[in-house]
Amino acid sequence: MYCNTLRELLAHSVISCIDGRDDISVTSVTSDSRAVVAGSLFVAVPGTVSDGHRFIDQAVEGGAVAVLCQVMPQDRKEGVTYVTVDDTALELGRVASLFYGEPSKKIELVGVTGTNGKTTTATLLYDLFTAMGYRSGLISTVVYRIAGESVASTHTTPDSVSLNALLARMVEAGCRYCFMEVSSHSVVQHRIEGLHFTGGIFTNITHDHLDYHKTFANYIAAKKGFFDSLPADAFALVNGDDRNGMVMVQNTAAKVSRYALKSMADFKCRIIESVFGGMELNIDGRDVWVRFIGHFNAYNLTAVYGAAMLLGADADETLRQMSMLHSVAGRFDYVTSPDGVTAIVDYAHTPDALENVLDTISELRRGDSRIITVVGCGGNRDRTKRPEMAAIALKKSDFLILTSDNPRFEKPEDILSDMCAGLDDSGLDTKGRYVVIADRRQAIRTAAAMARGGANGGGDIILIAGKGHENYQEIEGVRHHFDDKEEITALFA
Repeated sequence: MYCNTLRELLAHSVISCIDGRDDISVTSVTSDSRAVVAGSLFVAVPGTVSDGHRFIDQAVEGGAVAVLCQVMPQDRKEGVTYVTVDDTALELGRVASLFYGEPSKKIELVGVTGTNGKTTTATLLYDLFTAMGYRSGLISTVVYRIAGESVASTHTTPDSVSLNALLARMVEAGCRYCFMEVSSHSVVQHRIEGLHFTGGIFTNITHDHLDYHKTFANYIAAKKGFFDSLPADAFALVNGDDRNGMVMVQNTAAKVSRYALKSMADFKCRIIESVFGGMELNIDGRDVWVRFIGHFNAYNLTAVYGAAMLLGADADETLRQMSMLHSVAGRFDYVTSPDGVTAIVDYAHTPDALENVLDTISELRRGDSRIITVVGCGGNRDRTKRPEMAAIALKKSDFLILTSDNPRFEKPEDILSDMCAGLDDSGLDTKGRYVVIADRRQAIRTAAAMARGGANGGGDIILIAGKGHENYQEIEGVRHHFDDKEEITALFA
């Protein structure tokens, strides 16, 4: 805790009105009334579910000495300072940054945004720089890491207070770098407000999160907002093969660089050979063997290489360390049965990601091996992608098993009905090519039972898509233990 007076914490805020003293000491900053302790500054943020202004009295009763809000309460407690601003979500980030001593200015912070590849790119950068001897931090969908210490992940991008607290811990642990995923939600909700980024990476943008953003244009604008906020001394590294890559940086002050497999770019990659064990790549004229598969991973690795160069790393050492990196949990994570059936567990939960994974599998299969896909869609999320994902899965597979993902508060049957509608409208021959099994465990068992083995990589290939690293299934607000890789590994054993 570095700033300890309200006046210091509001140094970067645009204040509309203040009632009370601003020289009082503040012991914590929170937007959760349940987390208030004696001496807290409570920030009332209007949320998607509830409005923090409803909990001001509760926060004051819990010991808050100051309240930051958008509407001045009529009933105010004596001895408590009330401050109004136009946008508390915006100011929360600025206040949180100051409270923790502006940690993002004391570390090389690199944000990764896009629809697919964020987790892989951020994690591989963390693994790469750690392998090169730098103490580093990671903030990802899967896990948060502080110089090797693991912290359970709660969100792709945490709230402003948690985010600055994590960065402060990284600074205290001697971290020089932090690589973090930046979600579109976090940009719109101002969770990254007040942070100073050394650089930003754009992977790609495809159909996702329209349940929240409503239109694809809004989704693009959210991603672009991250690059719009980058300072002039930062770098912006974008996928030159994505048609929206240059859209992302058309208004950025940062120095723009591109990476690509197909078009001209500052960092260029070509796939020389690809097998189940990995790929040989040519990156900027140098050959390197990596333990990854697929065009999507070639893009991720080229982004990693480009970011490393922009951060001043040595090219030869970077490629040497890249050749020893391992895939991220739940991303094209595969196991092989004793009789030669290969099962791949992947987080693909968007139409584009699913198509990329299936195209990669198609390129790798040998002989008459079949592709059997097990896939579902999450509940209470973007419904419009459900029929599209089902159609892609059937088109790219020999046999399809539609099943439950994380139904959350929806009925699995309703989700599966949406997916089946995509098969009905696809124009594909569906007869005898798919089955609906709502129970995910039974669906995986069915895929394993029908798969044929084969020597020398000629066995069938099972893709279990959608959940990847997740070790739970969320049903009616309760998370039940369920791990796709654990299930298929047990069946193979």
